[in-house]
Amino acid sequence: MRVRRYGDSGQAFPIYITVVGGLLFLALAYLAVGQAAVNRNGAQTAADAAALAAAMNTRDELADLWVQDVRDPTKWLDIFQGHVDVADSCWRADQLAAQNDATARCASDPPLAYEVDAVPNKTVGDSVVPGTENLKSTGHARAVIDSLCTFSPAGDDGALPELTCKGGRIWRLDPADLSDLPGPEDLFDVHLAD
Repeated sequence: MRVRRYGDSGQAFPIYITVVGGLLFLALAYLAVGQAAVNRNGAQTAADAAALAAAMNTRDELADLWVQDVRDPTKWLDIFQGHVDVADSCWRADQLAAQNDATARCASDPPLAYEVDAVPNKTVGDSVVPGTENLKSTGHARAVIDSLCTFSPAGDDGALPELTCKGGRIWRLDPADLSDLPGPEDLFDVHLAD
């Protein structure tokens, strides 16, 4: 029997190096995807918070307007439907986006909605994926204000109509004693919409 001098010994090492290098590259690629996902989630969080903040500010203004005109039920329907003149609350969206380290582009969608696109101030960052170092994610959100209450038209007796709100809560309003009025959260719901 003859012994070979130049056998296959040592051939596993280059294969091992190639496999480990490939796995390392794959791990770094997954890390880049994770970085992008975190950046995208930050952008979406900023957009959601900004849209909700703008809508909640408008909700509060509508509720204040309703309290101001509570003795004039002829104005109630316009207030609950958002057909009144209230200031644009996009400044609140900008404020909340800045708190989330992002920049917001806000647009009011009359009568009772806000749409916000938020872009984080940070990029996705350096990674093994070329071209990502200057990319930024974008989040989009739409917040809607819905009226929670209904009422019957006022009678001729000078009494205010009953206000029936979601959950069956009935507000019997006495024009002589208006100390117990519903709050903004009783009158309007603010939520994110698709």
